[in-house]
Amino acid sequence: MPKIIFLPHEEICPEGAVVEAAPGETICDAALAHDVEIEHACEKSCACTTCHVIVREGFDSLSEPSEDEEDQLDKAWGLEPESRLSCQARVGDEDLVVELPKYTINYAKEEH
Repeated sequence: MPKIIFLPHEEICPEGAVVEAAPGETICDAALAHDVEIEHACEKSCACTTCHVIVREGFDSLSEPSEDEEDQLDKAWGLEPESRLSCQARVGDEDLVVELPKYTINYAKEEH
């Protein structure tokens, strides 16, 4: 079973995390199942960018992004060529190294 290695994130997983994921499972579902609390304000419906991640290793093994996902990613903070929405990116057969961006755009949570 492939592993997802989450790099340390100051708030979500300060020491990083390593979780197992079944092929076809989304990065978001695998994270949440192992107490890595990735934000997912739209309930994983590809309608926001709060679950944005950067896949540092294993990017090419993921499912192809849909046009809807690519459109949403254009709005993500800190977009990089290896960016994906974790609710849409399905694990393939390779291990992944994933970085959680420092910020997300979540208007419901931001303290204004």
